[in-house]
Amino acid sequence: MSDMTDDTKNETPAADAPASTLNISTTAAPISLPEFAADATLTEKVVQVLNTIHDPEIPVNIYELGLVYDVDVAQDGEVTITMTLTTPNCPVAGSMPAEIETKIGAIPGVTKAHVNLVWEPTWTPERMSEAAKLELGWL
Repeated sequence: MSDMTDDTKNETPAADAPASTLNISTTAAPISLPEFAADATLTEKVVQVLNTIHDPEIPVNIYELGLVYDVDVAQDGEVTITMTLTTPNCPVAGSMPAEIETKIGAIPGVTKAHVNLVWEPTWTPERMSEAAKLELGWL
């Protein structure tokens, strides 16, 4: 018979234990959100976060670039972003939607975030805001 000390009681459970009981440390960086105005609506907060996410090939955020077609915020806090990418062959097609969902999901008041990636209408540079065109030197 072995003696059980306080140290052995706090051991990490076996890998097949339910996830809620595992003592898992993560190395993922915390999500950095911008400062929100006290009176900002949830939609304004979502747009503000979208303005912090940049296309890796064009030094402009995805919102000003015109990649975001719609931001729908339901009363229960569920957010759906309908967007496209500059091309279906975009190298971030697999990772950007998840990044957006993670960042939007971290906003206080958001209960769920979903990205609906569409290819119609096709993105063209005409969809860019004046600010984006100015930043790229197109004006």
